[in-house]
Amino acid sequence: MFKYNCLNPIAKVGLDKFSNNFEKCDDIKEAQGVLVRSASMHDMDLPEGLLAVARAGAGVNNIPLEDCAKKGIVVFNTPGANANGVKELVIAGMLLASRDIVGGINWVKDSASEADIAKMAEKEKKKFAGTEIQDKKLGIIGLGAIGVRVANVAKHLGMEVLGYDPYISVDAAWNLSRDIKHVIDVNEIYEQCDIITIHVPLMDSTKNTINKEAVSKMKDGVIILNFARDLLVEESAVIEAIKAGKVRKYVSDFPNPTTAGQEGCIVIPHLGASTEESEDNCAKMAVKELMDYLENGNIVNSVNYPNCDMGVCTNESRIAIMHKNVANMISRFTGMFGETGINISDMTNKSKGEYAYTLMDLDAKATDEIVKKLEAVDGVIRVRVVK
Repeated sequence: MFKYNCLNPIAKVGLDKFSNNFEKCDDIKEAQGVLVRSASMHDMDLPEGLLAVARAGAGVNNIPLEDCAKKGIVVFNTPGANANGVKELVIAGMLLASRDIVGGINWVKDSASEADIAKMAEKEKKKFAGTEIQDKKLGIIGLGAIGVRVANVAKHLGMEVLGYDPYISVDAAWNLSRDIKHVIDVNEIYEQCDIITIHVPLMDSTKNTINKEAVSKMKDGVIILNFARDLLVEESAVIEAIKAGKVRKYVSDFPNPTTAGQEGCIVIPHLGASTEESEDNCAKMAVKELMDYLENGNIVNSVNYPNCDMGVCTNESRIAIMHKNVANMISRFTGMFGETGINISDMTNKSKGEYAYTLMDLDAKATDEIVKKLEAVDGVIRVRVVK
């Protein structure tokens, strides 16, 4: 029996996916698995028995990834599960910025008590006139699950779409409309596009991707959309550009003191994935990942350990080894099993940066003796008998 703990409310449709082999607990110290959405785990004391953390969402900046990796705790996220919800809000943000819908609505609200509001509206509406998005150039930085969806919808809306992603996956490429122009230099997007939207994960290498220098290359009157993470944009530089008339609007889904209430900024209270459907999809995917890892040792959609999938174990035993990605580890592992007379019927080894993961299916039960020997190997982080 495995125990799991929820640090945030998780959609019931997801929790209902747990088999009878799982039990919810209120104390994280008792849990082998954790489900989380927005709760910060950086200052938490992670218990020794914790094996996995599943984030019901894409961003994992609220989880101490390196600390988890060092302790042999696999961290999962749910890429693509909330993509449609975010895509729809990106399109809404594009329309809000192109036409002053918010300003017009606020005018109507402030003028609600006027008896001749209808006549007044005919005179005032020119103040809120905007532009259409058809035939405009949209630049998309990051062609992952969300970026591809935004690109395809924008094309159907009559926009010319340029996409930049040096690491585009095969799946994303297949799903991307052939009418999208894939550029290899992000400066093409900065220099040519009327509207620019960013959809990349927040890492040290992507922080301030859109900075003062990038803004200086953009067309006058450009619209910038940020529904990924606020730190991807040097927002102080964008505010300066708005005041200078360089940037027309900045739309962000991340309220903070820099942008909240600023002229030219449309700031939304982090609603990108806040739909019933997105929360359900994320919960179901997170539960599936957690179950598969705890029951079978399989890793799918991890952000700190390599993906590694051997399906359901049909052999006598399966053992999982988390270790540093260094030379001769596999030969040492297999040598130990050979010495004890246990045959390895199937095996896979994957690495990700400094860390590696080895799964072995055995023809005999893994003994306490072999587990202790494996744990004693320099560079081994955790050994777990899955079956």
